[in-house]
Amino acid sequence: MCRNIHVLSNFEPAATDDEVHAAALQYVRKISGSTHPSKANAEAFDRAVREIAHISRHLLEDLVSVAPPKNREIEAEKAKARSQKRFAAA
Repeated sequence: MCRNIHVLSNFEPAATDDEVHAAALQYVRKISGSTHPSKANAEAFDRAVREIAHISRHLLEDLVSVAPPKNREIEAEKAKARSQKRFAAA
């Protein structure tokens, strides 16, 4: 599950709210061990996602980097190349 959480800091443009929410959702799914919580746990699950997304947004806004911002397209190409190399032997 956590493989879907991508680095969100130091990108230009900055991470979107949807990207931050998706990362928070994946984190809560991993911690809870559930991709779809029961009705009894849905409120706690959703609240955790909202709170983690909120705190993650603050973290991303507060981080300072001296490295130049990364380009999403270039990083996606690098990830695709790594994946092709990794699964080529299979």
